[in-house]
Amino acid sequence: MTRRSAKQIYFTLVAALTASGFITVCTLGQAVRRHKTEVRLAAAAIEEGEPRFLVRESGGRIAVFRNGDEKPYLLLDMLPSLLSEQDREQLAEGLYFSSEQELRQFIEDISS
Repeated sequence: MTRRSAKQIYFTLVAALTASGFITVCTLGQAVRRHKTEVRLAAAAIEEGEPRFLVRESGGRIAVFRNGDEKPYLLLDMLPSLLSEQDREQLAEGLYFSSEQELRQFIEDISS
């Protein structure tokens, strides 16, 4: 291998690692921004005195979070893959419910 090709390989690897690092940082930034938005919405709901529930996919299952908690309040025994495309898209964005009655109705609807 010549000295010139070794330099070329080195700079190609450095460029690839730089691009990978940039993509990773951007992806993590988006995840942090999404989490902060969820926490702000939950905090606003708590300040209003309304119990709020967030339903979204977590760890490959449907999870219910209460008042912006980090840990799920309830894990449903239904896989998101069994839902319609529209329901999966809504779960990806997160569904908010202001009462336990609305939450129960939603769970009943997707379970049937």
